[in-house]
Amino acid sequence: MFQGASSLVLDAKGRLSVPTRHRDVLLATAAGQLTITKHPHGCLMIFPRPEWEAFRQRIAQLPMSAQWWKRIFLGNAQDVEMDAQGRVLIAPELRNAAGITKEAMLLGMGNHFELWDAATYAAQEAEAMRGEMPDAFKDFSF
Repeated sequence: MFQGASSLVLDAKGRLSVPTRHRDVLLATAAGQLTITKHPHGCLMIFPRPEWEAFRQRIAQLPMSAQWWKRIFLGNAQDVEMDAQGRVLIAPELRNAAGITKEAMLLGMGNHFELWDAATYAAQEAEAMRGEMPDAFKDFSF
């Protein structure tokens, strides 16, 4: 289970250094093999390969009416491997799609990660915090 936020900086080649706290788990559970694709909220999704395989099967079973969602998730998916320094290359097409130039936020989201442009994430988080709490949280005590 991945959780937590990490502020990261992509290098000049577009490589992301996976935080150490996640690196060992990714090596043990996925041999460092990841899949990156677009997310409809404007970020990227990064899956350990076994989690991607399960997600891909679910997406592939969607009806024809969801063909564009198949294109978004499957058509943009890129397989990558962590290098010896624990870095992964984020393809220029995917970086451009998410508006990621240099500073990024990596969020652990359970079975996968989200990768956001840092400024975009900060703005969207601030907007969400100004809004009302969704009904799904009404049974939680804060």
